[in-house]
Amino acid sequence: MDRGVFAGRYRLESRLGRSAMAEAWLAHDLELDRPVALKFLTPTADRARFEREARAAAALAHPNVTRLYDYGEHDGRVFMALEYLPGGTLEDRLADGQRLRDEETAAIAKQLATGLAHAHERGLVHRDVKPANVLFDEEDRLKLADFGIAWIAGGDTITETGTVMGTPAYISPEQAAGESVGPASDVYSFGVLLYRMLTGRLPFESDAPVELAYMHLHVDPPPVDVVRPDVPRDLAALTTAALAKDPTARPADGAALAARLDAPSSASPAAAAETVVLPRRRRRRPAWILPVAALVVLAAAGAAVAVLLTHDTSSSPPATTSASTTRAHQTTAASTPPPTTQPTSTRTRAPRPATTATTPSVPAVVPSTAITETVIPTTAGTTTTATTTG
Repeated sequence: MDRGVFAGRYRLESRLGRSAMAEAWLAHDLELDRPVALKFLTPTADRARFEREARAAAALAHPNVTRLYDYGEHDGRVFMALEYLPGGTLEDRLADGQRLRDEETAAIAKQLATGLAHAHERGLVHRDVKPANVLFDEEDRLKLADFGIAWIAGGDTITETGTVMGTPAYISPEQAAGESVGPASDVYSFGVLLYRMLTGRLPFESDAPVELAYMHLHVDPPPVDVVRPDVPRDLAALTTAALAKDPTARPADGAALAARLDAPSSASPAAAAETVVLPRRRRRRPAWILPVAALVVLAAAGAAVAVLLTHDTSSSPPATTSASTTRAHQTTAASTPPPTTQPTSTRTRAPRPATTATTPSVPAVVPSTAITETVIPTTAGTTTTATTTG
């Protein structure tokens, strides 16, 4: 497609990507003066699926779901205008087997769960939750995108029972079996995604879609806390629950996931709080304090001498005197003046409490999906057509 102004409104600036299904461009909306992502249906792609994506997006309005601005057809080109998301995809952040920091994983998981909850409450099942369909805006806010194969309650379906829709690495067991799906299917895909964010790897890995489908159906993934022993326990438990083979054993939907993520987190081996004793600060005494203190001590000593000289000689010395100083001037063997006792005060300084501190542990992309078909053998001897998105 050539640069220029499309439909009298959108000035095409640069191509963002192309797949068998669609072509995406960064464009500028001349009427509203804002950047948009224009998505064009390719000539050989399924128009019904493209329209379905537009309807699904139009039915949602949530901070964690990509917004649809416009949909239509001009000069034989079917298009939709979506919000432009320059923060890239989650797939970009997980490249090269890198896992995310636990704080970032928890934040992304919570935003994704709330976006799914919004869709599920409105009768939509995404059916293709994967890192390439999780995008970020300029403020690093998560946006769930690409509802092209979404199941809509009460609407027409683009698939029949026995057809597999989704991305092999992230499909649920019921998707792999070609069965009907509900919100719990998205929960399973969420679990796969969470597993990868926590460990840097997928629970099941294979280049063969059929083998992946079999593993989702029949093989238990390596426990996340075995792959990574220092994983936060609450996130590990949520991953395990979301990856249950039985849909009824998982959190029911996005709202249930969000509730689990809102609950107080349990400490993990790596996140256990550590108490650190800070060094005691020494106060600097003002320069005048020592001379003044000496004068006070001398005055107190003089007062004590006066009291002792006027006191009855039979009185016993005060029991609180801790030390005495005796000065003797010996003039003759027969004449020795009585000793003079000067009490000195002993000052005990109370220890200052230690201060403790607790240290806790520690290019813009518009998704597009390619569909492939794979024949999956079933136990009944029949074959299942597996349509998977790339």
